[in-house]
This record gives sequence, structure tokens and C-alpha cells, in this order.
Amino acid sequence: MTTTFSENCLINASAGTDGTELNLIDDGAHIRRSILPGGVRVITEHVPGLRSASLGMWFGVGSRDELAGHEGSTHFLEHLLFKGTPTRDAREIARAFDFIGGESNAATSKEHTSYYARVQGHDVPQALDIVTDMVTSSVLDPHEVATERGVIVAELAESADDPGDVAHEAFARAVFGTGTPLGRPVGGTPATVQAVSRDAIWEHYKQTYASDSLVVAVAGVVDHDAVCEQIARHVERAGWSVDPDQAPRARRSELLSATVPVVHDEFVARETEQAHLYVGCAGIPSGDERRWSMSMLTTILGGGMSSRLFQEIREKRGLAYSTYAFDVPYADSGAFGMYAGCAPKDVSAVYDLLVGEFERMAADGVDEEELARARGQLRGAMVLGSEDSLSRMGRLGRAEVITGRLRSMDYNLELLDAVTAEDIQQLAAFLASQPRCRVLVGPEAN
Repeated sequence: MTTTFSENCLINASAGTDGTELNLIDDGAHIRRSILPGGVRVITEHVPGLRSASLGMWFGVGSRDELAGHEGSTHFLEHLLFKGTPTRDAREIARAFDFIGGESNAATSKEHTSYYARVQGHDVPQALDIVTDMVTSSVLDPHEVATERGVIVAELAESADDPGDVAHEAFARAVFGTGTPLGRPVGGTPATVQAVSRDAIWEHYKQTYASDSLVVAVAGVVDHDAVCEQIARHVERAGWSVDPDQAPRARRSELLSATVPVVHDEFVARETEQAHLYVGCAGIPSGDERRWSMSMLTTILGGGMSSRLFQEIREKRGLAYSTYAFDVPYADSGAFGMYAGCAPKDVSAVYDLLVGEFERMAADGVDEEELARARGQLRGAMVLGSEDSLSRMGRLGRAEVITGRLRSMDYNLELLDAVTAEDIQQLAAFLASQPRCRVLVGPEAN
């Protein structure tokens, strides 16, 4: 049976854990979700009028899940899974995507990992064959491990040469604590990458990549039943579980209790022309119902050229080229921050402006014109983002692995429209009451 979203409908993507199917229409697109033997979740969105499709293999595992001795393994796997299976070597994987004109990549975060491709609609079966083979049947060849170890160390060195990246990592350490799972870098450090063994990476792979943790998301030109049949064959061929009684692995949000982040200041001396300044505090989790209020808050405060920070710091005073506000949500916690890159001599003035605008919002709130402008900005971003199959696939995958909630575009827009000026002020006041950190990367004189 096909369901059409009602005006205020909330679809829970965790529905159907007994194997029943989610089957609905959202603004003309047909969304289906099935649970296969072994606990594999397949969620697709057929979008009329598109000639392409994006597909992704998602796992709710990230760098925060690494055990002692496994640090850096999650990002290591992102590299290694492109390097060969029993039926394809690295060159054959690359050539296969080139032959069909497809784009492929992977992404590792602190809480999930994805392997994805964007192809023409008629090439979905071939792309699925390649990516599923990579994910389920990687051999983690020792020679490739040695080669990629050098590549990853070079990647980390490139990041260490970028003061913006250094400041970003320092901010995570400041908010979540040095050495904590959320405070450490996703890719590990040169020391941990050099130290982690092939056996440790293999153990991490076997512990975290399995039928019950696999989410397959496809958006665009897609036949749901054909995808399910193909994935089921691959999983069985790879020797992964096809137990019909196996349920999907619990989501992280179902396993964790709230944590209290550690917030402190950090200074990193760098001989740079520009100082990189972060000011922030603990934020809110990904499942918090104040997420739309947070989106509105960061948009008004520092989400574009009309935002308060941009107008005050760049337009009126010319003290920075780049300045913005942001939040980073995780299952059990989060971070809120403001950034500006400025001349070293202007750090104190810019810091006062960042904090001043933030505290003014907490004390005085926002006006209706700001509210309407931010709402229009976010509405536009949501609608324009939905025109791309890769964005739609990402929405499906993230909903399934992070919160278990898949909401229609209309319902999300209703939630956005429901945010009031009072909601934003209350959230700003809550954030302003949290212990605050300052992170600075720049010349030692500051």
C-alpha cells in the first residue's frame, strides 16, 4: 500500500523493523524502505524527471567508535575499500566507474561513514555491483595498507599546513576535551596512522561492517525491488549474515546517554598573516527538537551576507573577509561556534564583536524582519538542495543512520515556519549560559 504524506505527517524511518515495508509519496517522489534478511536496510526515492541516480552505502560507525589501538582505522578503511576485492583490483574499480561516466567517493565523520556514487540511471545496477563488492568484500591487501599509510600521512600533513584546519581541530579539542572520541581528529594523527596495524584495521572492519549495520540509500532513477534483490545476492555471496530474524543494529542515539563536554581555551602559535579565531560552547544533539531553532539562530547570527556578524565585522568595520556562525550536532552532544579570520592586531576587537552580537541576541532576541529573512534563506536552501539526486540520497542515508526520522519536505517547512523569535532567544540564552571557549591560531604575539 502506498501512503501519501498528510499535511502534518511525521514518518518514522525506524518503522517496519519486523520486515514490513515503508511505502509513501513525498511531493511526487516515491520513497520505499525495506529490511532484508540479515538486517540490511534499503531505502530508495524514485524521482520522476531525473536521468541520473545517486547511491550510497552507509554505516553508523565513525572515528568516535574506534577502540584503543584502532585509532585512524575508520578513515583508513575509507581509502582501502577502493583498493581491491577478490574479483577487482584498485585499477579495475577505477576503470569501471570511468567506463560508465560515474563519480564515486567516500566520506568519514565522527559518527558515520558512507561510500557513494552518482551515475546515469541505467547504470545503477553496475554501480551497485561495484560499491557493494567494495564494501562487503574488501581484502585489505597488506601492500595497499602500506601504500595508503603514506598517502594518509601526507593527507594529514596537508591539513596540518592549513591554519584553518588546525583551528577547526583545536576547536573540537576545546569543546569536547583532548583525547576524547569527539575531541580527536577523524583521520587520526600521524602517530596513530603509523602505529595501527593491518590486523587492527581488519578487526575494526569485521566488527563494524556487517549486514545489520549496512544502510543502502538510492535516489533518482531507481527500481526499489531490483535494488533489494541485487543487494541480497551480494550480501549472501560475501558471506555476510542473511538471518531472516536479524534486526538492524541499534542506532547510536538509542545507545548513548548525554555527555557533558569539556570546554576550555586553546592557542596554537603559527607564523601566519591572518589569525583564525573560534569562539564557542557546547551545543545541542542531532535529535534535539530545537534543531530548526538552531538553524534559524546560526543563519541570523552568521549565515550569510545579511547576517549580524557579516554586517558588523566585515561590512561596517572591514575587520575580516570571512566570518560565520555554525553548529555541529552529534548523537549525544554538540558544539556551537562563531568564526572569524582577521589581522592579528584585530583579534581583541573581533572577539568582542563576536561575543557582543551573540550576547545581544541572547538578551534582546531577534526582530520579525530577521526572522522572515532567515526563514526565506533556509527555505531556499532546502528546496534547491532537493533538486539534486546526491542531496536526496544523503538525506535518506543520514535520516536512517542518525535519527531514524524521515520527514517530508512540506513537514520540514512547517517545522521551520513554526520557529518563533522567542524560541531563538531562549536557545541563544541557553547557549550563552554554557562555559565558553576561545581558540586562536596565529602569531604568538596574540
